Amino acid sequence: MTGAKSLGEFELIDRFFSRPSSVAARSDVILGVGDDAALLCMPAGADLVAAVDTVVAGRHFPLDSDARSIGHRALAVNLSDIAAMGATPAWATLALTMPRADEQWLQGFADGLMALADAHGVALVGGDTTSGHLTVSIQIMGHVPRGTAMLRSGAREGDLLVVTGTLGDAGAGLALVTARMATDDRAASDHLIERFEYPIPRVQFGIAARGIANAAMDLSDGLVGDLPKLARASGLAAHVDVGRLPLSRAMQSLGWDDQARDWALAAGDDYELLLAVPPTRLDELSDAAHRLDLKLTAIGELRRGNGVHWTLDGRAFSAPAHGYDHFL
Repeated sequence: MTGAKSLGEFELIDRFFSRPSSVAARSDVILGVGDDAALLCMPAGADLVAAVDTVVAGRHFPLDSDARSIGHRALAVNLSDIAAMGATPAWATLALTMPRADEQWLQGFADGLMALADAHGVALVGGDTTSGHLTVSIQIMGHVPRGTAMLRSGAREGDLLVVTGTLGDAGAGLALVTARMATDDRAASDHLIERFEYPIPRVQFGIAARGIANAAMDLSDGLVGDLPKLARASGLAAHVDVGRLPLSRAMQSLGWDDQARDWALAAGDDYELLLAVPPTRLDELSDAAHRLDLKLTAIGELRRGNGVHWTLDGRAFSAPAHGYDHFL
């Protein structure tokens, strides 16, 4: 962070996180930023859905990342969890730890955070700020009609496994940002870096998939890290054709075929949705994706048994040992 002026905690909160927004006057926010706790009003007949994620400088994003990207990503990863449940996001709280209260950095961070919050109708209703290593924790809260949330445990034998969007882009984007990889293709590079710095949470598709898909989860730790969790929760074996994994045109244009496949399997940070859907309802789910101009790809199916079985060109395939893990 750079800049000449530092702010006190209460001035910081008032200036950057209490500003008017398109959702500041939500009727379900009885009391928001400024008191010891928020007071919120749940819709009748709804279940509360809550999630929290933390992003840490040097672990989840490079130390020199743009502040606006950090604000966007911190909320996007939480919105992705809400999307996986088929929930409507409503409120968020923010715990922000930073080395110093730098005005220029805070402006960018708040702009990124608030722009995404406004786009999804999310009200920031409280939080905390403190000094230390740059760390951002956001709790997101939303709601679903009672008993309708999509769970990892809901898949059934014979369900198809489908994914939204394309996989591996964020891994490629991070490699380009950190100069582990390079390309002269500026358009491809810009696309992949944007996919890492500004992930798109599939909130509207999650809501549309509710009642069609039997199970869902978001892909934050890569397919090899996340798919086993869904299969285990549902008590089934997952069978995946690696050749079906959707890759973006930008990724394909670079010719990094083996590396691209590894990123698609294990890099993480794509924040696409993985869903289990009955074959008889795939067209219905595809129509929902089409209405949102979103790519949807069937990559495998769930059968009796356990574990995850990978194939490529009809033969058994050895996938990377694990996806993203905070402690590896």
